[in-house]
Amino acid sequence: MALPPLVEPAAELTKDEVARYSRHLIIPDVGMTGQKRLKNAKVLVVGAGGLGSPALLYLAAAGVGTLGIVEFDEVDESNLHRQVIHGQSDIGRPKAESARDSINEVNPFVEVRLHQVRLEADNVLDIFRDYDLILDGTDNFATRYLVNDAAVLLGKPYVWGSIYRFEGQASVFWEDAPNGQGLNYRDLYPEAPPAGMVPSCAEGGVLGVLCASIGSIMVNEAIKLITGIGETLLGRLMVYDALDMTYRTIRLRKDPEATKITELIDYEAFCGVVSDEAQDAAAGHTITAVELKDMIDSGKDFALIDVREPHEYEIVKIPGSVLIPKDRILSGEALSEIPQDRPVVLHCKSGARSADALAALHKAGFKDAVHVQGGVLAWANQVDKSLPTY
Repeated sequence: MALPPLVEPAAELTKDEVARYSRHLIIPDVGMTGQKRLKNAKVLVVGAGGLGSPALLYLAAAGVGTLGIVEFDEVDESNLHRQVIHGQSDIGRPKAESARDSINEVNPFVEVRLHQVRLEADNVLDIFRDYDLILDGTDNFATRYLVNDAAVLLGKPYVWGSIYRFEGQASVFWEDAPNGQGLNYRDLYPEAPPAGMVPSCAEGGVLGVLCASIGSIMVNEAIKLITGIGETLLGRLMVYDALDMTYRTIRLRKDPEATKITELIDYEAFCGVVSDEAQDAAAGHTITAVELKDMIDSGKDFALIDVREPHEYEIVKIPGSVLIPKDRILSGEALSEIPQDRPVVLHCKSGARSADALAALHKAGFKDAVHVQGGVLAWANQVDKSLPTY
């Protein structure tokens, strides 16, 4: 069932706008009225990263009149293989400002609003309130649930996308959809997965071009919602596998046991970003990269164990470290490989996985084991800046 248009049409298109959007205007289903709706639309994109980059560029090119960007991060060189809205000269710049400049090059008729803050429970409703539609391109569960719950409370529709390695997903959520078939993200994922169960793109990687595939699908859904054409993904989950080149559509249903969303909560706690066991283990058993360097320089005898994956170890490693992936420690398989006659120091990429492994070691009797805050990234940034980061 098609949904009614989300946005009323603007009063007119200028001569220059008619020339710019002429290939839209000659599509009967879009036409002048549809393009005027796009001009009048206010769309907020959460994140100017892998999904936000193509989404923002194509929303701008399509003629969405007002684009908001929620982004507080800066451009890093590791972003550039997939975050196509940024370029080499943007490294070190705020992503929101870089994205704004690219949008202005694509379409000077678009008004760009920057929200250079971390999205939190205490600001999300004020930010969302002025927009017709939200696009969620974030890569962590805490923010996804925050976006969902805020959209539900405000009655806003939003388009969601997710990417990992070679697979992407997309859907539309709108609790108050006028067709009476409203769903929200919690109908798909009632609970967040356990902490550390689902690796992020920073840990597991993502094929750069996958971002364009899913980002363009998200924009396609946004255009359909704004103009009222076609069948949206509301009530359906689209799953794309880039290796097999297949699309699957899964029908979604309202969860009859879902708790009604009446307020915003502590999403870090809800998602268990770091498990309680890991937090407890890390308390009093954490060292800095500089402290690790001092231990090495002083000739202290200890075992330095890298709990990342082999392909990460090939990219960059701390001298003297031995690779034992986290899963082998958690399963108990590798416990016999860890020395008991000298101190043990764990590290990973940024500190989260090593905290999980640390909890497992403490439970197995390695009570004095510690881990490195910030992992190999901290080592590369604070100790040996000649090393690459990823």
